Amino acid sequence: MSKTFDRVAALTFLAIGVLFMIESLQISKSTYGSVVGPNVFPFLLGLILVVLSIKLLFETIGYPSTRGEKQRLQYKKFWMIFISAIFYAILLEPIGYVITTFLFLIIGFQTVEKGSIWKSIVIAACFSFGVYGLYVKMLQGTLPSWPIWLK
Repeated sequence: MSKTFDRVAALTFLAIGVLFMIESLQISKSTYGSVVGPNVFPFLLGLILVVLSIKLLFETIGYPSTRGEKQRLQYKKFWMIFISAIFYAILLEPIGYVITTFLFLIIGFQTVEKGSIWKSIVIAACFSFGVYGLYVKMLQGTLPSWPIWLK
């Protein structure tokens, strides 16, 4: 990537992460029937975004200068993931967390790097079931459940 683009992206995501963390403190601390409040997940996502943004900022220091080089933008991949994210948000409640996350991750993995479909399936399944199990079963939080026809 370009040094300038990565620095701007890192600073933008750093600001968004800090905003997530600050705004998550405005959300109530607990909900009925849940040990983990709705403020925990956005705060942790904001924290992860801040840490990764700082890491990217430090990595750009070692980048070689790329003056005059133009890189081809990958619009097709961007739109595939963007449209997938919109469908993910629309289908999260009706279909449930595990299935929509699984499908979104497979589409994302295959969009970024074609091939090794079985590796994508295994990683997407482990992540979907792992997060669901950790958050819902262990921490007793709430996520959109399975569709009615699967219960």
